[in-house]
Amino acid sequence: MSEKKASPAETKEYRVLRAMKTVLTDVIQDTTTKPGLKHPLSDRTIEGIRQCLMLIAARERELAEEAGVPTNERPYYADEPPKSVAVPIEDIKRGKKKEE
Repeated sequence: MSEKKASPAETKEYRVLRAMKTVLTDVIQDTTTKPGLKHPLSDRTIEGIRQCLMLIAARERELAEEAGVPTNERPYYADEPPKSVAVPIEDIKRGKKKEE
């Protein structure tokens, strides 16, 4: 019997990572203070949250690589100009050689 490999988004580990990431980012949003005010979390706790988020991101990347899912996708705005432009073959013309 061949074992079907689940996509990273379907595995229990990935769901746990996603839940942890969501909770940590919610804690960050709920405790973020206005500039100039003292943050309610200690510097040690803030650094711990950063480290956890970095570990989660690294493991998510590993799971995606194991499953063969591309990890270089980045968000973009719909009105953002494309980084590359497709040029139809018909529009490609030979340049004229300079006469010397």
